[in-house]
Amino acid sequence: MRTIGKVILVISSISFAACGTNAVRVADNTAAANDAKLPEQSVIAHSNEPTGPGPVANVDPSKPKTKWTQSGTPIDTKTFDEAIKAADASFKKAPKNADAKKALAKAYFDRGMALTDARQYPSALGDYRKALKVDPEMEEAKQWVDQIIGIYASMNREAPKEGEEPPPLPFDDKEPQK
Repeated sequence: MRTIGKVILVISSISFAACGTNAVRVADNTAAANDAKLPEQSVIAHSNEPTGPGPVANVDPSKPKTKWTQSGTPIDTKTFDEAIKAADASFKKAPKNADAKKALAKAYFDRGMALTDARQYPSALGDYRKALKVDPEMEEAKQWVDQIIGIYASMNREAPKEGEEPPPLPFDDKEPQK
């Protein structure tokens, strides 16, 4: 049920954002209202400029801009990163162990879900794909890959190819959370 609710949330928020782009407000019999435009919105940005609510990500100007930088809310992925590192170490020790494979796939999937919740869709897509590389039978990861690629298609945009997904937005734990 949790996944269905998130799918509905993602679809409705993307639909709302896509419908709001360059929309002109309905006239309320004032000239100002006729000329007012809503700000442009993007669920998936192709710049280094952060958008959306929450703390502003620190953008490192020394790092090259890529096609797949993104928007969303920066989140602390430290616990997810540690879980992935531990699961990866276990998997490397016993690559044929089914439990180690499932644990690594779940660690990537869990971080992907957190990134999806933070609207960091390109990074989430990368984690879902990594989960599927380790466990090709993980149905939820397959559904999320299809969902995110479908979102890109509905916006007439190309989805990041495998390996092109950006890392999660940097999180500054010194910034107060909203």
